[in-house]
Amino acid sequence: MRELFDLQGSYNEVTGGLYSGDPYPIWHRLREEAPVHAGTVHELTGIPDTLYFQGLPFPDRPHFSAFSFEACNEAFRNPAVFASSPEAVDAGPEARIPGQNMLAMGGTQHRRYRGLVQPSFLPSNAGWWMRNWIEETVHLLVDDFAAEGRAELNVDFCAAIPVLTITGSFGVPMEQALDIRAALGRDQQAIVDILTPIVAARRADPLDDLVSILVQAEFADEHGATQRLSDEEIHTFSLLLLAAGSGTTWKQMGTTITALLQRPDVLEAVRADRTLLRPAIEEALRWMPTDPMFSRWVTEDIEFHGQAIPAGSVLHMCVGAANRDPERWDDPDEFDITRKVKPTLAFGQGAHICLGMHVARGEMTTGINALLDRLPNLRLDPGAPAPSFVGMYERGATAIPVLFDPK
Repeated sequence: MRELFDLQGSYNEVTGGLYSGDPYPIWHRLREEAPVHAGTVHELTGIPDTLYFQGLPFPDRPHFSAFSFEACNEAFRNPAVFASSPEAVDAGPEARIPGQNMLAMGGTQHRRYRGLVQPSFLPSNAGWWMRNWIEETVHLLVDDFAAEGRAELNVDFCAAIPVLTITGSFGVPMEQALDIRAALGRDQQAIVDILTPIVAARRADPLDDLVSILVQAEFADEHGATQRLSDEEIHTFSLLLLAAGSGTTWKQMGTTITALLQRPDVLEAVRADRTLLRPAIEEALRWMPTDPMFSRWVTEDIEFHGQAIPAGSVLHMCVGAANRDPERWDDPDEFDITRKVKPTLAFGQGAHICLGMHVARGEMTTGINALLDRLPNLRLDPGAPAPSFVGMYERGATAIPVLFDPK
């Protein structure tokens, strides 16, 4: 767990995990100078290293970065010009392209494939996720340390919840959850080997889980005949959902908990009035999104917010900067849970807005409520190093050591 979820470890070094500075003053300056700049976000922030993330490195393409809310939001909402893959894909409603995940699809094809699973991720299905996986996972984790009077919340709590939730929804036994996480992005075949017998079992006998939904999903082909997803298509879906479901929410939950612990008066206000938890989570998403950059591939020459961008370029949308744009929020650097909630870009926007955002919110809400319910006098451990925020393209808190009154 500690190796896989150490933001400054070798696993995350390629995304800028060693960056320990505060990029926001630089991003403010860049946004004030111009809404869009030539160059990548990390280069413009002062990091000369080659980093890897969505849209990076692609050294043979021109790179541009947007820092204002207006520019980033416009790019998200114009997929015809700012496509989600190097080769814009919309093969039509009948096309089936094995091995290609939804992030690389466009138009009709993307809508069809996303529509097969989107109902499972709607707010109306939050109870399904809570009942089947989230609540039990959260309380099992708290059980492990509730009597100790101390804990490290980032790895022992935050990191475990999403990975156990998403792997559980795929029918993966708990003892294999970390094998899935370790293999993501490194050994996809190892994940397919774990999923293959589960898919076969659900085809024969569906249960109440996500794999069963995938094996039973139906759509009409070009002749109007009902078709179901192939095993390869299910594996591709699964790899995308497993990566997204286990890789981001834990960092956002850690950021939210840290922001509250650093402000004991705000933490106590949330403890006393749980209706404040939702705006606290939304404010954390605005104030410090865990993925502060998304990328799009430019399909045609365009003059974009004062910058001439040629076709074939990569546009990086610095949503971290956009979410603190003073044109949209007063005192944007302040973590203020009383501010009026407005839509942010933390989960993206447009057709590719994060499929699992409501599940992520459910995990954070359930997790933080459990901590406040079961850990009296929860506070940062003054005898341990205070948590800090690190990372460039995957930002989050370092270790979160806490004390509380044991029960």
